[in-house]
Amino acid sequence: MPDSVNADAHTAVLPLEGRRVVISGGSTGIGRAIAVLLATEGARVFIGASTPEHLDDALARIREVGTGDGVVLDLAEPDNVGRFLEAARDVMGGYNVIVANAAVGASGVTEMDEPTLRHAISLNFTHYLLLAHQAAKAMGGEGDIVLVGSMSAYVLGPHSTVYAGIKAGIQGFSVALRRELGPKGIRVALVEPGMTGSTMQEPDISPEEQREQIGEEKMLRAEDIAAGVHYLLTQPRRTVIQRLTISPRVQDQE
Repeated sequence: MPDSVNADAHTAVLPLEGRRVVISGGSTGIGRAIAVLLATEGARVFIGASTPEHLDDALARIREVGTGDGVVLDLAEPDNVGRFLEAARDVMGGYNVIVANAAVGASGVTEMDEPTLRHAISLNFTHYLLLAHQAAKAMGGEGDIVLVGSMSAYVLGPHSTVYAGIKAGIQGFSVALRRELGPKGIRVALVEPGMTGSTMQEPDISPEEQREQIGEEKMLRAEDIAAGVHYLLTQPRRTVIQRLTISPRVQDQE
């Protein structure tokens, strides 16, 4: 059918071509999947990694489909968030999309020593706030901030107090940040994945077991989350996907 006939059937979507995207934790798991998909669509990506090996491996894949660069930094260290964004500006000349994704696993508050607890809070929560703080000033009047949270915010078991508390904090932060930055032209979205196959599941769930659970549709692939991020970034700027929860069809709800 002619385009004029279908003009009112779909909303206009935003292209990813030419967007400059910074992704923390972009060398493995969900972050890597997001980087690869957005690069495939023409975005230029800049990723953060925890090791040179992970960075090199991720960039090799990204550069098969598009354009990407990155740096190795521990974003649990406050000054490194600034260094990360400065490196992205140096390479890309700026950025208009931030994906805060880097994280480590955490358990019960009485099951962790203080240094490990402080590191988990700094990486899983504080670096999100610092990324938003610095990026909001740098992006000016238009941009997107995507916070990758977790459905673990709803899992309030005795061995999840730290991780659940952090992810619940990100929920509240995302709502308030959206209201703060929306009038300034910056959209804020929260993505909450359910159980997703990645190295974060190890050693509790081996790669073989993860593949089995994905086959049984009890676990998501990282690429499923990337598709959700793609969706929210391509919606018209008058809209914002406030919270996108993605769970396996047969995930245990306890």
